[in-house]
Amino acid sequence: MSLMQVHVNGQPQIDYDRNKPLTDKQQEYLDKMDAGMDAGISLGKEEIKEPDLLQRAKFVAGYLSQALFDENEQMIAASTSWLANRLPDLKQVKIIQEGEQISIDLVFDETRENQVKVDLQMPARGKPLH
Repeated sequence: MSLMQVHVNGQPQIDYDRNKPLTDKQQEYLDKMDAGMDAGISLGKEEIKEPDLLQRAKFVAGYLSQALFDENEQMIAASTSWLANRLPDLKQVKIIQEGEQISIDLVFDETRENQVKVDLQMPARGKPLH
């Protein structure tokens, strides 16, 4: 199975199965997304007139993170599909929110398989944990 996973603050949110084919309508929507980005994109404060594939991926990942926080199912589906289909080697999208700051990592070289989640309880200051 060829999965792309999306994680928010270390928690898995989406497993996108690339083996499921897109409908014609879905493929058409991804093509419209590409056409829209052909006109240029904004990444942070930078305006990019002719974005390359990685710049487009960062832009779409930004929309994905916003859609996840807004619970916008249609935008989640579209942006996840775009990332998985346009970047076949993409393994994970890691979104970290710290206060008002959001960072996004596009990971091409690892998966969460065989990883174990560990919850640590930190001791209060000056008190050893027994």
